[in-house]
Amino acid sequence: MLPWRAPPGEPAPDPYRVWLSEVMLQQTTVAAVTPRFGRFVARWPTVEALASAPDEDVLGEWAGLGYYARARNLIACAREVAARGGFPDTEAKLRKLPGIGDYTAAAIAAIAFGRRAVVIDGNVERVVSRLHGLEAPVAVSKARIRELTDAMTPHERAGDFAQAMMDLGATICRPKSPDCTACPLNGECLAFASGEPERYPGAKVKGVRPVRYGVAHWAERDGCVWVVRRPAKGMLGGMAALPGSEWGQAQFDSPAVARVTHVFTHFRLELAVVVVSQPEGDGWWQPLSTLDDAGLPTLYRRAAQAVLQARSKLAA
Repeated sequence: MLPWRAPPGEPAPDPYRVWLSEVMLQQTTVAAVTPRFGRFVARWPTVEALASAPDEDVLGEWAGLGYYARARNLIACAREVAARGGFPDTEAKLRKLPGIGDYTAAAIAAIAFGRRAVVIDGNVERVVSRLHGLEAPVAVSKARIRELTDAMTPHERAGDFAQAMMDLGATICRPKSPDCTACPLNGECLAFASGEPERYPGAKVKGVRPVRYGVAHWAERDGCVWVVRRPAKGMLGGMAALPGSEWGQAQFDSPAVARVTHVFTHFRLELAVVVVSQPEGDGWWQPLSTLDDAGLPTLYRRAAQAVLQARSKLAA
């Protein structure tokens, strides 16, 4: 059972655990979140503990989960909840908290507080689209999907219903190769009846991802590399990083010790890493032996690994 869930028949889970898991699961897989959730609640077992933690500790623990605005909102939300003495128990009040949108508010209200709320994530959208034979892409059908899910949502145990629908989408009504014969809804599912369940819902039209270019600077001394903290606002805000240029349209054509490509939601970044003789900006010397403890996001972890790999090849 997932660590943020309550067993059947047991009291509802702590709202803190429901909120934390839902924030972590945004754009991130259950497999990636499960161990990180365990580390978070072991280190900060209550929302009050998280609220009192230094920003850099939380951001460092978040490193590697991506979408770092979530971590900044997590800190702000924890402090607001702690200041008010706990989580509010209605969707309307939950939506007023930092980083909590319609889906997360509904999930917390239903799962943690037993409120009737219409909880719709990507898995639920797919289940409802297939069940009712909605061929249009989800983005086109969102209003209709909400109407249909609302009609299905019971007044009692809405949280259990929501979790069952999410689990159904994650394990049986999968995007590819759905296990329709094991689905408890197959008798009334129009997509199953069509013989082509994967055709529902229609595929999202993908746009062309623009490319940006950047340079990271590698300053090394006595077995340490110079690391800085990015500005609080903007991409990877507040995270540990290698210093370097802003990301823009101009390509870097000079020799680089390593190059990495990293795909963000709205663009692809081509990052060149160059060796410099002096550190720059406010930062600290991070021992290479403990680089994993620096809280570097995936982009800069990969850049550091590329440099070390390139150097080991030259030494071979």
